[in-house]
Amino acid sequence: MIDLNSDLGEGFGAWSMGDDIALLDVVTSANIACGFHAGDPSIMRRTCAAAVERGVRIGAHVSYRDLAGFGRRAIAVSPRELADENLYQIGALDACARAAGDRVRYVKPHGALYHSAAADPEIATAVVSALTAFGGLALLGPPGSELEHAAAAAGIPFHAEGFADRGYSPAGTLVPRGAPGDILHPMDAVAQALSIAVGGTARDATGADVPVAVRSLCVHGDSPSAVAMARSIRDVLTGEGVELRAFT
Repeated sequence: MIDLNSDLGEGFGAWSMGDDIALLDVVTSANIACGFHAGDPSIMRRTCAAAVERGVRIGAHVSYRDLAGFGRRAIAVSPRELADENLYQIGALDACARAAGDRVRYVKPHGALYHSAAADPEIATAVVSALTAFGGLALLGPPGSELEHAAAAAGIPFHAEGFADRGYSPAGTLVPRGAPGDILHPMDAVAQALSIAVGGTARDATGADVPVAVRSLCVHGDSPSAVAMARSIRDVLTGEGVELRAFT
């Protein structure tokens, strides 16, 4: 049993990214941008409504305040301010989710915040404090990270996430964007999704297996082949007897 998630609602104004509607027909959880790295009120509400129509769980894809950099730049911000900004984003998306008949079920940091919080206990604690302030939402993040440790310390449910379409290093972390092997070919992504879901391992850049024990698999929605890749992953997993179910 595993969850399939995707980062959605990442357009802004007249600019769009990916085919959110098609991906919502495939995934079981949607990490919806909250306006800080992408997304705007109309996109947020529209994406929430489409998710609810399909029974897809809604997660807040919180970020540093970085529209120009798509949330991929680490921003120097105090832990208190970071916690407040995360709480703000969760609340905004939750309003859109409730207007559609559901609510935000979990939080997944985006981009630079994801990686900073995974490595820095102070940043991780700031992110988790926003979840606590909101009433104890679940957290989706990398296994064995500072995010997992901070969630455990706060009594917040944590669910480990792996990536179907991103390369892994021998240390079990993601290959940095822009480095060789960072993004997998769609066929390799399908194979990696099956390996993680069934065997709990991924193949690193050297060809060795690394452990990736997770409850959810992310399929990024910002490539031209994203929808076809996501459908292939879903078909292969279900064909091997893997049940696809949201973790919240």
